[in-house]
Amino acid sequence: MSSDSGSSNVSQPSTPATSLPPSPALSKLSLQDITDEAKAEAASFKAEANKAFTSHNFNKAAELYTKAIEKNPGDATLWCNRAYTRIKLEEHGYGLHDAGVAIELDPKYAKAYYRRATCYLQTLRYKQAIADFKKLLTLEPQNQLVRMQLDSTQKILRKVEFEKAIEMEEEKSAVLRCYEIIAEGGCDVEKGYAGPTLPTDNDGKFTINVQFMRDMIQWFKDGKSIPRRYAWEILLGAHSYFEKEESLVDVVIPDGQTIDVIGDVHGQFYDYLHLLSLTGEPSETHSLLMNGDLVDRGSWSIEVILTALAFKWLYPKNMYINRGNHEAKEMNRTYGFEGEAKHKFGEQTYKLFAHIFTAMPLATLVSATKPPPLQSSKGAILSPEGKKRYFVVHGGLFSKDGVTLDDVRKVQRIGHQPGQEGLMCEVRYPGGRT
Repeated sequence: MSSDSGSSNVSQPSTPATSLPPSPALSKLSLQDITDEAKAEAASFKAEANKAFTSHNFNKAAELYTKAIEKNPGDATLWCNRAYTRIKLEEHGYGLHDAGVAIELDPKYAKAYYRRATCYLQTLRYKQAIADFKKLLTLEPQNQLVRMQLDSTQKILRKVEFEKAIEMEEEKSAVLRCYEIIAEGGCDVEKGYAGPTLPTDNDGKFTINVQFMRDMIQWFKDGKSIPRRYAWEILLGAHSYFEKEESLVDVVIPDGQTIDVIGDVHGQFYDYLHLLSLTGEPSETHSLLMNGDLVDRGSWSIEVILTALAFKWLYPKNMYINRGNHEAKEMNRTYGFEGEAKHKFGEQTYKLFAHIFTAMPLATLVSATKPPPLQSSKGAILSPEGKKRYFVVHGGLFSKDGVTLDDVRKVQRIGHQPGQEGLMCEVRYPGGRT
């Protein structure tokens, strides 16, 4: 199923897309209201958008398709093309909307069903994807590609439903099982290991210090790996702090201190180090908030996540991590982290990661310690005490109005996968899922 733009090339954007405002509601404009001049302008914008799309300039293409839609909102092709552009930009919530409008305009538009099914697949809504694939086959019964995708999606759904039945028991036991293996002597540091060494406290328990952080980062830069035992200690150390935090973490930045927010590192270790060189590493006087999607896609997800979790263990009050939509089993299976974790550290380590991900908070509320100057507070939504606050979340386009900070704070997350709908799902998905 190719795009109406004429391109079948696949490319991922190097930077996040800037979401565009919704296009005009169809109810406000009938087909009779659209002049020939407007249709001609829409066709011109569409031609420009198609060129931008084939050049992989998906942000520009989305802008131009939007201009075309504003001129001729009754053209289903424009909505379908913009849906495909949204898919390329990984704005799957917007893609669902655009494909849905195309179907509303033309209920027999096969390509629109394919676009919507793709968005459902990317947001792990397998039942809805299956329904669209089935509808598409009634329109194109000889389409073998769609038939294969339908069969594949049905198999995935059966596997997911089976795994849900045993998921909770596995995740609850992952931390305890690792402690048992350690106590039984089954995860000692390998003899002959000559890399960075975790220090121990007076009781002989592993702890962490700045020197280990420096040495470990350099060790990773040299392309080397730490022992599985050290990886477990880092995960368990970070987990001991995550499990004490609410789903919405309140962070108050003291006067004279700073905080930076970064996100979507996606397993790119050297990009992560470059970002740290710009923001500064977390310390006693500087906080860092990583806003989700640390893993998947890149080849160094293990190095990224271990570095981030080690900072959490070292500076629990200055290193914060929100859970993104890629800190989840189904995404890790599809986008590479599961395979990488098992290859580098084994099955039990991946299970431990999966549980640690469920313990990560969902959002962070960053607050100042004193009110801003009057001239800089115009238009700001201040706290009851008159202080600026910043709500940081990986997703957060909620399907219903009236979601409060307390609603997010009360989400029971630990040991739970996010599912395909509801508040826990929506706080993690950028671009929405409606």
